[in-house]
Amino acid sequence: MKTPVAIVGAGLGGLVLARVLHVHGIPAVVYEAESSPDARSQGGQLDLHEYNGQRALEAAGLTAQFRAIIHEGGEAARVLDPHGAVLHDEPDDGTGGRPEALRGDLRRILLDSLPGELIRWGRRLTAVRPLGDGRHELMFADGSTSSTDLLVGADGAWSKVRPLLSDAVPRYVGTSFVETSLHDADERHPAAAKAVGGGALFALAPGKGVLAHREAGGVLHAYIALAKPPEWLAELDLTDAAATAAVAAEFDGWAPELTALITGGDTAPVLRPIHALPVEHRWDRTAGVTLLGDAAHLMSPFAGEGANLAMFDGAELGAAIAAHPDDTEAALAEYERDLFPRSAEFAAESDRNHKMLFAENTPAGLLDLMTGGTDNHEGETRG
Repeated sequence: MKTPVAIVGAGLGGLVLARVLHVHGIPAVVYEAESSPDARSQGGQLDLHEYNGQRALEAAGLTAQFRAIIHEGGEAARVLDPHGAVLHDEPDDGTGGRPEALRGDLRRILLDSLPGELIRWGRRLTAVRPLGDGRHELMFADGSTSSTDLLVGADGAWSKVRPLLSDAVPRYVGTSFVETSLHDADERHPAAAKAVGGGALFALAPGKGVLAHREAGGVLHAYIALAKPPEWLAELDLTDAAATAAVAAEFDGWAPELTALITGGDTAPVLRPIHALPVEHRWDRTAGVTLLGDAAHLMSPFAGEGANLAMFDGAELGAAIAAHPDDTEAALAEYERDLFPRSAEFAAESDRNHKMLFAENTPAGLLDLMTGGTDNHEGETRG
């Protein structure tokens, strides 16, 4: 089977691209490894930025649907010290320009905007073969194949499409998250719920931290940050309660309302080592193929830009294809011309924020950002 535009990956970026192409009447197919939209949890809350994520949804014609899923009050943020003392408390007054919504809800409104047959579930890409003249053959784990005139890798950090363009591979940045969730927090974990407040929480020390978001329905979604080497992580089996205790031991002496975000989880904790591509990652123009989102510019989450950029990439690529319907190479060249400097800017910001958040003088840098002392995209590190 041949498709004019093949998008590998039904994440937010790939779906925005598919939606923008659909709006312009351009046929495309999305190939997704997962078996269905409900195959796994889609993660926590995201703040959608006026200058990229919200613009992408506008290009997709989905602003009204987005407004309907916003978590009101979610832009609040506070900084606590390890003993629970409040160092900064920033309410959500409705003027922040970065409203919060669940990643799963964003994906749902994108899926609902597309014809069901446009997405091929259960198609895990195993290999890609160039056919010449910008065409490629895709081979999937179920034995099926497809060819395409335009291949877009929207398949994330460990992209199978990226090797067609680049030898770069993601590298561990030195910090990992242990992700936890506390449910019915106001009733069952009132001290932790009070500490988190209505939006985002940052409690930091050199090389470690407790970061959390309040989500709709009384859920506290926490990311326990630790600067640890790969060897330490390799020995951390989070299916064993002793491992959770080992993580908690790293926060010995911290306020119990903060350590409850480590030990009080209602779901199994998940280890998430953080990886990134080189800040200046780019590639030479290669006929018939390009990348978007994490496949193109994987970065740490400490500027809150990953999902926003993926969506914006999708919108920009879709607009370029629509503007050059008979000249794929012109469309891809136009898209990549702006993609590379945009990606590098935010990757550098993410790298700076990562170092700042866990530096010896933390949380001084974060407080400076949040109080307007440093111009860093409105002083935000949430994502």
